[in-house]
Amino acid sequence: MGGRLVNAPRQFLNLIDGQARPAASGEWIDSIDPATGQVWAQVPAGGAADIDDAVAAARRAFRTWRRTPAMQRAALLRALAAAFAEWSQSLAEIETRDNGRILTETTAGDLPAVVQMLHYWAGAADKIHGETVDIGPASINYVQREPIGVIGMIVPWNAPLAIFVAKAGAALAAGNTIVVKPPESASCSILEAAALFEKAGFPPGVMNVVAGLGSVAGDALAGHPDVGKIAFTGSTATAGAITARTASAIKPLSFELGGKSANIVFADADLDLATVGVTTAAIYTGGAGQACIAGSRILVQRPVYEEMIERIGRAAAAIRLGDPMDRATQMGPIALEGQYGKVRSYLDIGLDEGAEMVLGGGSGAELFEPGSALGGGYFVQPTLFAGVRPDMRIYREEIFGPVACIVPFDDEEEAIGMANDSPYGLACGLWTNQLKRAHRVAAGVDVGAVWINTYRRIHWALPFGGMKQSGYGRDSGMESLRGYQHTKSVWVDLT
Repeated sequence: MGGRLVNAPRQFLNLIDGQARPAASGEWIDSIDPATGQVWAQVPAGGAADIDDAVAAARRAFRTWRRTPAMQRAALLRALAAAFAEWSQSLAEIETRDNGRILTETTAGDLPAVVQMLHYWAGAADKIHGETVDIGPASINYVQREPIGVIGMIVPWNAPLAIFVAKAGAALAAGNTIVVKPPESASCSILEAAALFEKAGFPPGVMNVVAGLGSVAGDALAGHPDVGKIAFTGSTATAGAITARTASAIKPLSFELGGKSANIVFADADLDLATVGVTTAAIYTGGAGQACIAGSRILVQRPVYEEMIERIGRAAAAIRLGDPMDRATQMGPIALEGQYGKVRSYLDIGLDEGAEMVLGGGSGAELFEPGSALGGGYFVQPTLFAGVRPDMRIYREEIFGPVACIVPFDDEEEAIGMANDSPYGLACGLWTNQLKRAHRVAAGVDVGAVWINTYRRIHWALPFGGMKQSGYGRDSGMESLRGYQHTKSVWVDLT
């Protein structure tokens, strides 16, 4: 926590009941540019008092928002999409500066997707239908879907704006109001975007944003008695803490958590395509491996195992690390100092466990010219371990950085077994030219998303989430909309 700095580079404010304001405490949190390691902005250090105010505002707004005609909610979501489109470049630059996600990905991927998500949810808002159930001539029964109330949202630092909108669009379309706690280390893009809700015409209190520490503001939000549901994306450990915090309140939760996803390459695959898929799309470029769906376990059929190591090595060596604001950069830094230290520690863990580091391992200042501003940034070179056993920590634990393991397998059955040998169950990549094999393996892996001859494809119309310790509930798609609704059964006696 940075205290009160007199000449902060830039200060972002919370949004509570339609008003931009600092934390009640007057305290601030430093936001670090991960490309340089320097403070570039500050966000409010919100606490329980701020959460109380935000929840109260959301609860008041819910009384009228839930009864706002669906077509009017849809119109507001479309207006919000237009506002995001107008301000997309500025928002993309703020997010890149805040968490190191490269500008080409925030501008060409995240913000266009955000706009389309909002149009999708606008289209869904007036298509929330109930049903009638035939239970005999003496009665009529109808089932209707109703909003839950105040939704508490806690989002992560790797892609905060896109994840926030994916959740918020569904919740608003369903008639809920929202209090969001953005990530303490990357709050700026969501705080900046909060003003767009007023610009689009949303009533005060429908959307509220309170930045702060997870252990303070996040804990207060999760435990607040007037919050009807918590929607969380982040670590499995934090999900456990939220579960414990909300246990006595008996409120619904949805969790999109971590992963240790397998990327399976069969010998019959198009190896050119597979090489791009297991490096560029899955683990190294864009987010520098900081994705829950990162394909960090590369499983390769033995006849092409050595060739794939060589191919991945050439592809990784060509990746350009650098300033994430530079459009020529292909991979940026780790988003925050603590995570940078964690990723680097796993490099040592892998070597100590007896794995072979076949490429990468460089980090920080050693990757750039002396005197470069990037020398203080949180960079880790694309790294690949071979000679990995299934009991090694680098094989089993989520690293959340540009570090992958490559392991050989012999046949389809072994590949499926290896893919499922994980406490996580989020995603799986599959590379093969055999159609029947593709469908067999897709059916056999215990994950929420499977990509065949592609990787990391996500769409706002499709449900996304995991199994096992990767969580439950879904973001995106109509299944997500239903997660923000109660179902009510109404009986009418005709006798």
